[in-house]
Amino acid sequence: MVYKIEKRESVLIFTINRPDKKNAINYEVMDGLSKAIEQSTADDAIKALVITGSGSDAFCSGGDLQAFHALKTAEEAHSMLSKMGEILYELSTLSKITVALLNGTAVGGGCEIAAACDFRIAYPKIKMGFVQANLSITTGWGGGTLLYERIQPADALHILTAADFYSAEELFEKRFIDFIVQERTLEEAMNLLQPILLKNVHVLSAYKKMMTEKWKKGDLHERMKMEIQACSVLWGKESHHEAVERFLNSSSRKNTKS
Repeated sequence: MVYKIEKRESVLIFTINRPDKKNAINYEVMDGLSKAIEQSTADDAIKALVITGSGSDAFCSGGDLQAFHALKTAEEAHSMLSKMGEILYELSTLSKITVALLNGTAVGGGCEIAAACDFRIAYPKIKMGFVQANLSITTGWGGGTLLYERIQPADALHILTAADFYSAEELFEKRFIDFIVQERTLEEAMNLLQPILLKNVHVLSAYKKMMTEKWKKGDLHERMKMEIQACSVLWGKESHHEAVERFLNSSSRKNTKS
């Protein structure tokens, strides 16, 4: 199974379970995340949805390039991007508290998933990078739009355009990372959530609704759709396909040497 859904008392934990692919997203993982969101919504006993990755190497390396490289046109890309974009909109506006537990490196779409969550908890020494621009595209699941909502716009613009990697400490200073745990254990991360989990689920949902109503007034959904459309157009261009080929060839050479 490429994902796992586990309930621990009042917390639902969704784990991307593709460690051999650095927990990259494919359509099956998308469907699993959608299922976890639906389960969180339907169960009043659940106060928080936690998203993490399997193993200690990667939280999520974004979209599976090998799986999605066959998408050549803007129209083909739009179908995939819209599917995940809608899931991330549902995640960002979920009535329950959402947490990205960053157990390892987050790349591209992995950072977009983190941006869709209310809080981000990081294990020490992780790296994160909105590196889409290095592949001649923009963020395409709505994560760029969400990043502008999470941190100062000037910081978001720099992170997106530089397309570089940042440490957990650097992103903590920019208020994107909320907590850095000292031990790489789920238990320590869960302890950070205890002040929240002690509250009544309906109180938590009411506070969450205040934020999501603000976003709805600000046309968050439409702005995410515009982001997805812009990425689709860039996806269909030759510059993107050439950049992906270079990346895949580079990765293949590294694997051969190792």
